[in-house]
Amino acid sequence: GRPALTAIQEGSFVNPQEILRECEAYAPPLTRRPDFDLFWEETRRQAHTVPLEPQRTEKLYPTRCAKVFEISYNGFDHTRISGWLILPTWEEKKRFPCLIHYPGFNGNRGNPADFMHWISLGVAVLSIDCREQGGITGNQAAYSGSGLFGGCVSSKGILDKNQYYYRAVYMDCLKAIDFVESCPELDCEKIILHGSSQGGGLVLAVCGLDSRAKIGIANVPSNSNLELRVEGRYGSFTCINDYLRRFPDNLAQAYETLSYFDTMNMADKISCQIFASVGLADPICPAKCAYATFNRIESEKHIIAYPFSEHDGARHIHTERELQYVYDSGILET
Repeated sequence: GRPALTAIQEGSFVNPQEILRECEAYAPPLTRRPDFDLFWEETRRQAHTVPLEPQRTEKLYPTRCAKVFEISYNGFDHTRISGWLILPTWEEKKRFPCLIHYPGFNGNRGNPADFMHWISLGVAVLSIDCREQGGITGNQAAYSGSGLFGGCVSSKGILDKNQYYYRAVYMDCLKAIDFVESCPELDCEKIILHGSSQGGGLVLAVCGLDSRAKIGIANVPSNSNLELRVEGRYGSFTCINDYLRRFPDNLAQAYETLSYFDTMNMADKISCQIFASVGLADPICPAKCAYATFNRIESEKHIIAYPFSEHDGARHIHTERELQYVYDSGILET
């Protein structure tokens, strides 16, 4: 069923504890195909053949506690992924822990001011665009044209796993770790992945495909339990529901494609610490969908379920808990 918000809107009340118990027990059947691991092995090999070609240019910025650089690198193909690199200057260290931030849907790399709380903790930040969304990063990937519906990239290439939009995006995000490894000021043994909504889903996907991160912070994460996301018309995956209304004969092929990008099918590969959050009244990325992935993670994990929060993720309240979690993790120790 839908989360608590729907029941409240319909004039009834669902106890958040009942919703939480249902979420904690939720384990829908995996949709992973037999060639799942081979597909991602080949995808990573293909991404590795594209040279990173990292570039950065220092920008004047009104702060004494950080240096700000505009950066770019080659993603999955030769699409240049744009972002910010922010280095603390208030603390003397040979190498800093680095937080890599992935944006929410139709978001972008943000502004340097968005990340100064991490700089105050002594953590460098790499924040990147998502191709063909709300930033300055374009998209050079080739598509056959199938699936793009209503201008929403979540359905782009839906009939071919090799062309599906998130194949390139997952690799762009993975290659952000390669960028960190190219920076002498950054400690590649102390990498934190961070994001909310789509960004939270990207955190879980990268943690499932790559073992280099030490901590993954995934807030109100998307890209989990994707068949339910489509059927429930939740968030950006509503466009696939719309597409399948127009082309119902493509249902089986669309679901097969989505299976390769569903984070619940990657969860057992995650080896780093995971700190997650959900809103039990979230109508965009329902908590139940997120738990389909979280319940299958076998590494150290912690999740905070906010009883009446929607897709806001409890905002500054949770930000302070993120800071405390990283501070307590020991990753800041020299």
